[in-house]
Amino acid sequence: MSNGLLKGKKGIISGALDSNSIAWKIAEKAHAEGAEIILTNAPVALRMGAINELAEKTNSVVIAADATSLDDINSLYDQSIERFGGSFDFILHSIGMSINVRKNKPYTGIKYEWMQKTFDISAISFHKFMQCAYEKDCINEWGSIVALSYIAAQRTFPDYSEMAESKALLESFARSFGYHWAKKKHVRVNTISQSPTMTTAGKGVKGFQEFFDYADKMSPLGNATGDACADYCISLFSDYTKYVTMQNLYHDGGFSNMGMSPDVLGL
Repeated sequence: MSNGLLKGKKGIISGALDSNSIAWKIAEKAHAEGAEIILTNAPVALRMGAINELAEKTNSVVIAADATSLDDINSLYDQSIERFGGSFDFILHSIGMSINVRKNKPYTGIKYEWMQKTFDISAISFHKFMQCAYEKDCINEWGSIVALSYIAAQRTFPDYSEMAESKALLESFARSFGYHWAKKKHVRVNTISQSPTMTTAGKGVKGFQEFFDYADKMSPLGNATGDACADYCISLFSDYTKYVTMQNLYHDGGFSNMGMSPDVLGL
């Protein structure tokens, strides 16, 4: 059921690959809440995914952009401004990938060229998204920028490898650039630290199913679903959260504040 929370708003959503993607669910809900959106992902991801199906469903267009390329990001914004007829209101950064994880390289035997690529794709791209938009001044007053993070930025999850450092950097960028965006145009910048979620990327992490089950038991409310994360993200795009900025917001059923749960111990 729509409440029109984003009626009249326009925004860019990155990272939707397939219907399991949180970004996909956010796009669907943003459209349902009245937003006009543009979808973007890397050219290779567009070939792999079903994003055109999502574009048709949400009456949106797809613009290919490599999130590590300043030229691609600037072109994405120029085309978005042309389609929207001016500036827009929100950006979702839902981008992350580790070649080391994909290639099963252990954290203690990491390939550093791949690590640098991970940082560029998963974190520095967030800074690039914000800096290009800042220079173009293409986000409206009281707009909102959101990136998806994970609690491995604060805690140790051995199989998450250098993605943990990527998320820590991502969250730091939100705080640092959040100040400048707030002073410039009252634009909010936040990250959402989501529960383990059965996305295509998440399921590629070693032992993910076991950890998903563990987190579900540790969390008093259980793991937050991708659909619930989409709802939370919509609230951050809306005018109901105009004074929330520079925050890492846990959306994890209480996992982040737990020490131990009797459910895990089988008591």
